[in-house]
Amino acid sequence: MTKNVWIFPGQGSQAVGMGLDLAEIGKDKFDKAEKILGWSILDKSQTDATELAKTEFTQPCLYVISAILSDVLKAKGAKPDAVTGHSLGEYSALYCAGVVDFATGLELVKQRSLLMSEASGGAMTALLGFDRHQLEAAIAQTADVILANDNSNDQVVISGTEAAIKSICEQVKSRRAIPLKVSGAFHSPLMAEAATQFAVTLEKTIFNDAEMPVISNVAPDDATTSGQVIREHLAQQMTSPVRWREICLYLAAQGYETAIEVGSGKVLTGLVRKSAPSLALVNVSTLEQAIAF
Repeated sequence: MTKNVWIFPGQGSQAVGMGLDLAEIGKDKFDKAEKILGWSILDKSQTDATELAKTEFTQPCLYVISAILSDVLKAKGAKPDAVTGHSLGEYSALYCAGVVDFATGLELVKQRSLLMSEASGGAMTALLGFDRHQLEAAIAQTADVILANDNSNDQVVISGTEAAIKSICEQVKSRRAIPLKVSGAFHSPLMAEAATQFAVTLEKTIFNDAEMPVISNVAPDDATTSGQVIREHLAQQMTSPVRWREICLYLAAQGYETAIEVGSGKVLTGLVRKSAPSLALVNVSTLEQAIAF
């Protein structure tokens, strides 16, 4: 059988109207989510793009929709050989792997999203089309900035103080530099206070051993099924880079043949194509696609 990995999207993959086709089949989870969150996933997904893009709404919406879609796939007898996710998507992957149950995962996502949305004092900018060696050298020589999302060879996100980001953009020529509409410098040391608060919750949460290997954002060459190791990785995630490019290279090197993106959008399969073109790509973002899988 084909060796496959299920990949779960993070913030930036949301779309107005996502999940509406799951209203009936996912009713139990949507109802549970409303009790936990105090607001409706389906109602929020029908608001305007600006409202949906707010961190405290985006992250729970993406988690719940990915969870329902993975349930549909599993009900059909599908099973991943490994799972991974991009930032927030790692929590969807943990639900899929049985590390946390649905409610526990959503409680974690709820707190994480609130802490991140309340963060301040930093910024993030996406860079497209640049000289990687020049960028890495500039970051190494500039304080208070980090390569936060290493998505592919020619697509990254830098995170840090506004002054440091401006300095990098002045030093490094890129095809495009796109400031992101976020409240803080996610995946950087500037998130230390939020990460410290979140670590208390992680320590109190029960993490089961995974049913299949989980590939972490912070340790892409160390796939694990250990619940304790997964907890330790999550404790680092908020202040550490998302090493997605390295995850893609790891998948190819380990002989994975197919990457199946479970959740809204096609962002991750697009990134896999750039770094690991040998993998076949499948998108499951709607009920119709899940049923046809």
